[in-house]
Amino acid sequence: MSDTLLQILQWYGAAASVIAAALVALDLGRRVTGWAFVLFVTASIALILWGFGQRDAEGIGVQNVIMLGINLLGVYRYLIRKRAP
Repeated sequence: MSDTLLQILQWYGAAASVIAAALVALDLGRRVTGWAFVLFVTASIALILWGFGQRDAEGIGVQNVIMLGINLLGVYRYLIRKRAP
C-alpha cells in the first residue's frame, strides 16, 4: 500500500471518529446517532486497513476489528431495529 493511501486512511479514520463521537455526545436523536455509528463503521474500516498496512500498527488494526463489531451493533440498534412501543 502506498504511503499516500496509508496517510489518507489514517487521517480519515481519526477525523471521522472525532466527528462521530461528537454526534453521539450531542445526543441529537436516534437517527443522527445511528448515522454517527455509520461514520464510526467507515472510520473503523479505514483504521483496520491502515493498521494492517502500516508497519508496527497491528494493535490499532486489531482494536478496530473489535470496534467495527461494536459500531455495526450501533447501526443495527439505532437504524435497523424497530423500537419497542
